[in-house]
Amino acid sequence: MEISYNMIIATICVAVLLVYTWRVLNWAWFKPKKLEKYLRKSGLKGNQYKLLYGDFKELTNKFNEAKSKHIKFSDDIAQRIIPFFCDSINKNGKSSFVWLGPYPVLLITDPEHVKEIFAKNYVYQKQSHPNPLGKLFVQGLVLLEEEKWAKHRKIINPAFHIEKLKNMLPAFYQSFKEMIRKWEETVPKETSFELDVWPDLQLMTSEVISRTAFGSSYEEGRTVFELQKEQAEYVMDLSRSIYIPGSRFLPTKRNKRMLEIEKQVQTTIRCIINKRLRAMEAGETSKDDLLGILLESNMKEIEQHGSKDFGMTTNEVIEECKLFYLAGQETTSVLLVWTMILLCLHPEWQVRARDEVLQVFGNEKTDLEGLNRLKIVTMILYETLRLFPPLPVFSRKNKEEVKLGELHLPAGVLLLMPAILIHYDKEIWGEDAKEFKPERFSEGVAKATKGQFSFIPFGGGPRICIGQNFAMLEAKMAITTILQKFSFELSPSYTHAPFATITIHPQYGAPLLMRKL
Repeated sequence: MEISYNMIIATICVAVLLVYTWRVLNWAWFKPKKLEKYLRKSGLKGNQYKLLYGDFKELTNKFNEAKSKHIKFSDDIAQRIIPFFCDSINKNGKSSFVWLGPYPVLLITDPEHVKEIFAKNYVYQKQSHPNPLGKLFVQGLVLLEEEKWAKHRKIINPAFHIEKLKNMLPAFYQSFKEMIRKWEETVPKETSFELDVWPDLQLMTSEVISRTAFGSSYEEGRTVFELQKEQAEYVMDLSRSIYIPGSRFLPTKRNKRMLEIEKQVQTTIRCIINKRLRAMEAGETSKDDLLGILLESNMKEIEQHGSKDFGMTTNEVIEECKLFYLAGQETTSVLLVWTMILLCLHPEWQVRARDEVLQVFGNEKTDLEGLNRLKIVTMILYETLRLFPPLPVFSRKNKEEVKLGELHLPAGVLLLMPAILIHYDKEIWGEDAKEFKPERFSEGVAKATKGQFSFIPFGGGPRICIGQNFAMLEAKMAITTILQKFSFELSPSYTHAPFATITIHPQYGAPLLMRKL
């Protein structure tokens, strides 16, 4: 009887081992090879799959090599930001595939294909981070799908209506004023002074999002920003390595720190939310910050349908607040720093922009009506977004077998759309695609793109960035305020080295020679 029992246990263990061995082999070899065969049969070219690691080693080496060298302004920035993908396209064509571990990645640069992918958001869906720890950074609207995405979008939408944004202008101005005051105290009169504006622009945009998201609780909001900034660096590290199932449970220094950050962020935002909810229950009117509008919209949705199922949970509100930080701070800070750098390189456009600002506002405080009349400033911001799109690449994953144009794709292929390549495509933008020419937007985006879907700084389709009006309004107001008070040129110590840490940053900062006006 004892032998029989031991044999049963041994048989079960062997069966379990065989099942898991098959799953690992299927994940690491059989499934990738099957997908590779399918893609080649569809006429696509790409790299040969290498067991488990795919192209990770080459991708990492290329990235580190590119990051170790600065470039000239005339050089191709895509070759520094996504060097491995650029090499793959040069070798295998505009529609080709590479491997991120055992997962095939199809590079998509055809504007019509990109348009279809963005439009059919029910077929081509967001890809969450393969490492569960990556999800600690941000979830919320940006990663939700189908009914849950539709529910959150509906609840959040009111916070970004232009009338609501108009009420946030004083919070914008307060943050700009603090930065300008600091610069005025630092820069001496009647002489140029070297100042690295990048840290100050990051701090200023974090102050804006802290004030506009949390109102009077912006000091606590600042803590969230600093923690999220650190978390972003860990997530980018994770993106350049293969996730081995179960490795998130290892007590490594990085894993422990990521969990600590998440706990602190959750606790901080939960305290802010609870304080706000208690105030609302006590009869206080809802504040005109993002959190107040979001909570009010959420409560209305629940009351209208008579069920909490139609609203967001506290945890879901926390995730949306974390997303405010990522989208609100990063997008505007990088747009502003590259705008200032480009205006240094093209002083004639700095003069034209300042003349327009002084004509509309003089040295007075800006307002929404005047901002809407700034045609030259708007053209400059659009051209900056083209040359330095905040997100260099977008990704989606088709959940079912599809036909994309002439391409037949199996389910589960990661589709990578490099905005940085589409924005520089000479076939679309002309031979001067690398040049800073704001006049190409003088008659709007549609005219500049010749009707093609080739300008995607905020994505596109139903899932286009919900905060694009917020970002553009903040950027217009900030650059206007700076132009009223200072002129600026590149410092000899500036090193041109754009690199991607989620968004495109200046690797060595942005030292400019600032002069008071």
